[in-house]
Amino acid sequence: MCQYCGWLAYALLTELMIKMPGQEPWVIHLPHLVLDTCCGFFITLWLRKLYTGFRRKAAGVSISMHIISLLAASLLWTQFKWHSLQWFYGTLWQPMTWFDFGTWTSASMTMLATWTAGYYGIKIYLDNAEQRHQAAEALHLAKESQLKMLRYQLNPHFMFNSINAICTLILKQHNANAVAMLEKLCDFLRYSLYTDPLAKITVQDEIAILQTYVDIEQCRFQSELKVLITAEPSCYALLMPSLLLQPLVENALKHGMGQKNSIIIAVNFTQVADKLHICVSDNGAGFEPSAPTSLGIGIKNCHERLQLIYPAASQLTLGNSENGGARVSISIPLELAENKR
Repeated sequence: MCQYCGWLAYALLTELMIKMPGQEPWVIHLPHLVLDTCCGFFITLWLRKLYTGFRRKAAGVSISMHIISLLAASLLWTQFKWHSLQWFYGTLWQPMTWFDFGTWTSASMTMLATWTAGYYGIKIYLDNAEQRHQAAEALHLAKESQLKMLRYQLNPHFMFNSINAICTLILKQHNANAVAMLEKLCDFLRYSLYTDPLAKITVQDEIAILQTYVDIEQCRFQSELKVLITAEPSCYALLMPSLLLQPLVENALKHGMGQKNSIIIAVNFTQVADKLHICVSDNGAGFEPSAPTSLGIGIKNCHERLQLIYPAASQLTLGNSENGGARVSISIPLELAENKR
C-alpha cells in the first residue's frame, strides 16, 4: 500500500510541479510520466529485493553495497527517462549534456534515497512492532506457565495424610467411611488435574470443590474439625480463580489444629460495591505479629496468583480476629459469569 500510494503521489507531484508548467505537449508528457513512474516503481521493487540480502551482511559491506546499488539504480532510471523522452520526440540517440545529466541524475538520486529512507523507516517500525508482539506473547506464555505452576501446587502432605487416613479406616474395618473418603479424594484430584488452571469458576463451583476438600479432612479429624461456608446469594454467580481458597483452608487447619484439639474455620463471601470480598478465618492461635507471612507456600501461592490474574486490582490482607484466630481477607473485582449476564 505504501509503495502504490507513494508512487501515485510522485506522479501527481511531477505532473503538477514539472510537467504542467513546462512546454511539453500532453501527448508526450503524459505517456512519458506513466513510463517514468512505472520504471521507478519496478526499480524500487528490485532495490527492495537487494536490500533484503544486504541486511544479512556485515555493516561495512552492507553500507557499501547500498550506496553502489543506489547509484546504479539512479543512473539506470535517468537513462531510461532521457531515452524514452527522446523516443517520443523521434530523436532516440540524442546525447545528454552534462547539465541535463547532473540535473536528472540528482533528481533520480534524491527520489530513490527518499524511497530508501521511507523503506527502512517502515521496516524498522514493523520489526519493532513484531518484537513487541513477540515479547508480549512470551510474557503472556510465561504468565500462563506461572499460573499453571501455582495452580498445580498441591501440598504433598495432604495427599499422604489422606491416604494414611484411608488406610487407617480400612484397618479399623470402617470400610464405608474409607470408600466415601476415597471417592471424595478422587473427585478432588480429578477436578484439580483436569480442569483448566487458567479458567475462572463461579463462587458456587468454588464452594462445591472446597466442600469436597473439607469432607476429606472431615473424615480424618471427625468432630475435631468444623468448617462453616457462607455466601450472599448475589455472590454465587460471580467469577473467581479456581481452587484459590483450598491452600488457605489447609493452612488454617495445619497451623490452627496444632494449638488446639479442635478448630473452627469460617469462609465467608460478600459483595461490597464493585468488589467480591472473601474472608477465611479460624479460632486458632493467629498470626505472629513479627512475621505474619512466614507460614509456608499457601498464602504466598494465593498472593502470587492474585497478582498475576488481577494486576494492581486485588488485595490480600492478613490479620487476627477478635477471638485471636487468624484471618485472611481477599478482595477481587466483580466479574459475572457469562451465562448469568
